[in-house]
Amino acid sequence: MEVAVASRALAVWEHRKVVGLLVRRDLKVKYQQSVLGYAWTMLEPLALTMVYFFVFGMILQATRGMPEEAMAQGGFLLFLVAGILPWNSFGSMLSEAPRAMITHGKLITTMKVPREIFPMATVGTKFIEYLLTLPVLLVFVVVLGGSFSVMGLLVWLPAAVLLQFAFGLGMTLFLSSVNVMFRDVERMVRIITRLLFYGSAILYPAVMVLQAGIPGWLKTVYQLNPLLGIFEMHRAVWFADFAELTPTAIALWSSVVGSFLMLVIGYWTFRRLEMSVLKEL
Repeated sequence: MEVAVASRALAVWEHRKVVGLLVRRDLKVKYQQSVLGYAWTMLEPLALTMVYFFVFGMILQATRGMPEEAMAQGGFLLFLVAGILPWNSFGSMLSEAPRAMITHGKLITTMKVPREIFPMATVGTKFIEYLLTLPVLLVFVVVLGGSFSVMGLLVWLPAAVLLQFAFGLGMTLFLSSVNVMFRDVERMVRIITRLLFYGSAILYPAVMVLQAGIPGWLKTVYQLNPLLGIFEMHRAVWFADFAELTPTAIALWSSVVGSFLMLVIGYWTFRRLEMSVLKEL
């Protein structure tokens, strides 16, 4: 089993240029007739951020649990931007994941390359789009008076990016293969994506839930969501001095273990269904 996985990984590495070509093609196709081009990668989530800031920050007062010092260093607006920008790339990747194999059906049946490269290209495209938003996030940090720490840049940011990539790749491998066999998966993902959005503390601090008057076991279940810890890591880069805005031990380990398990399960499912998928395509 280990030899087979290693040989497959080597084959994927040998065809890494194909992944790069697919990523560049997807980016060009997406923005080829757009005046603003790649700017839409940033404009859409920023527009949503302003809407959420008005609704959740000003009307619903979803800032409960945030330290006053954190509110002074960028405040709730920076808190939202730091969560929505990485979620935007992850959410769009999740919505496209079920069709990763179907979209490349003709290439899959004609090219002699490892089939894993097609889901990897989908994840790679969204990863590049996320990297393009980082300069905008830095502008918000400077304008809003936010701050960052060495630990945030050297620990939280690399960990968040790595775990999000691993979890996203596992999900894409799983969904892209299962959806070929059962097309209902694509519709189910739309519902799951919305549930994950509201269950991963994108619009509110997780400490609000942990301090709420709900049973302890329910708080534990809430923290077992791997995405909760991942997006809290993204925020911890800019709020690393505030323990309330960094992942709890449960959320942190859930992110690490959950991302690894998702990658293993996704790859195992992909290989298990590979021949059946080829027949369907």
